[in-house]
Amino acid sequence: MGVNPTPPGRDARDTTRRAGEVIELLEVLWERGRNAASTAPVSPSQLRVMYCVDRDEGMNLRTLGEALGSAPSSVSRLCDRLEAIGFVERSPSPVSRRELELRLTRRGRAYLRDLREQREEALVEILNTMRPRERDALLKGLRSFVDAAEGTSSSPSRGASADTALRPA
Repeated sequence: MGVNPTPPGRDARDTTRRAGEVIELLEVLWERGRNAASTAPVSPSQLRVMYCVDRDEGMNLRTLGEALGSAPSSVSRLCDRLEAIGFVERSPSPVSRRELELRLTRRGRAYLRDLREQREEALVEILNTMRPRERDALLKGLRSFVDAAEGTSSSPSRGASADTALRPA
């Protein structure tokens, strides 16, 4: 006589599948933006390094390794390659002679700026086809998603901790 309620967990599974589809689409758009902005071959791992250094200017290799979850030797090789193409520079730390600070070069910053602009243009094209109410709902949902991933959601079943936070790259 009544409406069948959605089985518990089904909404989460359906949402997860749909989010997976969105992520795959974003990966395609991101790669397209990366190809358009690329003046040098930068691997996804190197790009992650650049994002981290951009967010935390002057970080050292140990801190970068922790942020990436990578071994020090791998992080050092990634930075070697980025330094060789002129995107990252290492300089002695004013605090400790044993540490090196990582910074993006002017060229590295320009690359990230161009990349972000290309990606933003691709998203704006898609978002402009949505009705304002749909965009508002998407924004609200994305904010809630980030809050839940960072463990700051006020909902009773967050499902994620700060350890698994999704930070913009």
